[in-house]
Amino acid sequence: MSSIKQFQVTFDCADPERVARFWCEVLGYVVPPPPQGHATWDDFNRSLPPAERNAWFACSDPSGVGPRLFFQRVPEGKVVKNRVHLCVRAGTGLVGQERLATLEAECARLVALGAVRVRLLPADEDNESCIVMQDIEGNEFCLD
Repeated sequence: MSSIKQFQVTFDCADPERVARFWCEVLGYVVPPPPQGHATWDDFNRSLPPAERNAWFACSDPSGVGPRLFFQRVPEGKVVKNRVHLCVRAGTGLVGQERLATLEAECARLVALGAVRVRLLPADEDNESCIVMQDIEGNEFCLD
């Protein structure tokens, strides 16, 4: 039996390109080139029927290690907490005040990009500190 080595994370959202470009900035991901035969993504979108324009967007890890992120337009808005969320690993290997300072600095950078800080989860006996945040459409993620 073979095992899957690659996967994609898909986000439902209202504005796929806007959310994808936010996550590119957060993670250092890149927007792939437009489909063959199109000079730009705008050119590609203009080639589609109006109902299909801006219906999806994607970004990927330029090193090829991380999963592709796919963003698809859905008609309904976000209503409840995510069942799955990303953990952005900014403080890996750090503890105590050094970890908090690193998380706070990254939090400030992400807030400047449009993210929202929700709350700090302080360290306890089992876990180091992390910051719960929301992306530009309210999807929760952890700065860990």
